[in-house]
Amino acid sequence: MKKLLPWIITMFLAITLIVVAVFLVLGNGDDKANAEGKKEEVKKEEKLSAKDIVAVSSDITDIKTNLSDPSYIVQMSFSVQLNDAKVKAEFDEIKEITIKPIILMTLADTSPEALSTAKGKMQLNTKLKNLINKAMPDGEVVNVSITNFMLAGI
Repeated sequence: MKKLLPWIITMFLAITLIVVAVFLVLGNGDDKANAEGKKEEVKKEEKLSAKDIVAVSSDITDIKTNLSDPSYIVQMSFSVQLNDAKVKAEFDEIKEITIKPIILMTLADTSPEALSTAKGKMQLNTKLKNLINKAMPDGEVVNVSITNFMLAGI
């Protein structure tokens, strides 16, 4: 019996490793299929006509505030693309009382160095998109873009 025990343990270990390898291979295939499905969804969203984009976009203009470094001031305008025209109408109703304060608080926590690069501006857009989506009663924000930007030292 003592001679069989190492063989039995080796067989169980080999079977376990084979099962784990099979799950990893099959799991990666599902991830690739999901990634391809998400790419197709993004392509569908990108195929809006100019009129459709205008119909679901709202502008927030002339936001002026200090950044986290009080010796810098920023003036910005944003374009917010929503998922449909009904959501845009609701967004327009709450943008002065709900959305602008979110933008102002986010900018107050942002450093001038973060806004001096394209990567920093993209991160700001993503952060604003996520925060605004949390505040939306219905629908969702598809994209936030900076349309006007001026950073100045005081």
